[in-house]
Amino acid sequence: MGQTAPVSAFLWITVVSLAAWCWLLLCQGFFWRTDVRLPPRREPEAWPSVCVVVPARDEAAVLPASLPSLLAQDYPGRAEVFLVDDGSTDGTGELARALSRRHGGLPLTVGSPGEPPAGWTGKLWAVRHGIALARAREPEYLLLTDADIAHAPESLRELVAAAHGGGFDVLSQMARLRVASRWERLVVPAFVYFFAQLYPFRWIGREGSRTAAAAGGCVLLRADMAERARIPDAIRHAVIDDVALARAVKAAGGRVWLGLADRVDSVRPYPRLGDLWRMVSRSAYAQLRHSPPLLLGTVAGLALVYLVPPVAVVAGAAAGSAPVAVVGALAWAVMAGTYAPMLRYYRQPLWLAPLLPYTAFLYLLMTVDSAVQHHRGRGAAWKGRTYARPGTVPDEG
Repeated sequence: MGQTAPVSAFLWITVVSLAAWCWLLLCQGFFWRTDVRLPPRREPEAWPSVCVVVPARDEAAVLPASLPSLLAQDYPGRAEVFLVDDGSTDGTGELARALSRRHGGLPLTVGSPGEPPAGWTGKLWAVRHGIALARAREPEYLLLTDADIAHAPESLRELVAAAHGGGFDVLSQMARLRVASRWERLVVPAFVYFFAQLYPFRWIGREGSRTAAAAGGCVLLRADMAERARIPDAIRHAVIDDVALARAVKAAGGRVWLGLADRVDSVRPYPRLGDLWRMVSRSAYAQLRHSPPLLLGTVAGLALVYLVPPVAVVAGAAAGSAPVAVVGALAWAVMAGTYAPMLRYYRQPLWLAPLLPYTAFLYLLMTVDSAVQHHRGRGAAWKGRTYARPGTVPDEG
C-alpha cells in the first residue's frame, strides 16, 4: 500500500506530461515544423535602396568568412554596407577596410560610435550609429545583420522581394547556426527548437497575432517603420533586442515575419560547452523578465515536460509499473518526434532526438545560472561589455 500511492501519484504526473506534449504537438502553432521559409517573392518594378548595418565588436576572427559575402550581394538596386566598429581591440575596422579593398563589391563605410551612454545594452548603441549613418542615404530598407553572418549572393534580393510581396515591415530569417563540434550538435538545434516553441513562426506572421519575434542576425526593416517605432532608441534597455524590435514594430502597427533560413549562415564557432553556456545564460533570465516566480515556474515546467518522461520509463521499469513506463515512453516518443524535423534541418542524425531531455536539463541549468549571475550583479554581457542592471553605466571587462 505504501508503494502503491507514490507509484499512482507519479503515474498522474506522467499523464500530465504526456498531455502537455499532446498539446504542444497540436496547439502551439506547429512550432516543431521547419517549413516556414521565405514567403512568396514578388520583385518590385523599381528596386528600393538598402543600407546594410553591421555592428561589430572584436570580430576580426569571423569577418573574413562573413563580410565578403555582404559585399558580393547581387542586388539590382542601390545598396551600401555600414560596419560599426564598436570599440574593438583586435583591428576589426582596419580588417573590414582591407577586405573591402581586396574583394570590392558594395561600397563599405566603417564608423565608430564611441562609448555608449548609460542605459544602452549590447550592440544597440552600435546599431543606432549605423542607422544614423545610413539615413543620410535615405534608404527604403535597412538590413540589420551580425558580423558573424554569411549571406548567399542572392540573399538581399530575396529578402527585399519577399518583404515587398508580403507587405512586411520586418522580415527576419533565423540564420543556420554552425553545427560541427560535439557540443554544437547536442545544443544548437535545441536552441532553435526552444526558440520556435516560445515564438511559433506561424503565429508571428499571422495578421492580428500578438506574437512577435525576430532573429537578430538577419533583420530587414523598413526605414520609415524604424522611425515610427523609434528603433533602436525605444528598445535601448533590451537585452534580447531582436524580440524587442519585433514587438516595437508590431506595437506601431507594423507587420512582422520570421522563418528559417536556407542560405544565411552563422560562421561563429561554439566548440566547447562553456561557449554555448555563455551564449544561452547571457539572456536566459532576461527572457523571464528577471522574475523569480517566472524562474521557478520555468524550472518546474522544464522538469515536467522534458525530464519526467525518461525518469518515468526508468522508474516504471524498476518498480514493475507498466502503466508508468508506457505513458512515459509515449511522452518521450512524442518529444523526440517533434525534435526530429529540427535535426533534419541541421543535417544531424535522428538518434540525437531521444537525447533532448539531457539537452533540456543543460538549458535548465543555464537558466538558473543566468539568474544567479544577475543577482550577483553580473547581468547581461556583449563582447566583454557587461551590464549589472538595466540603466547602469556599462563596465568594460
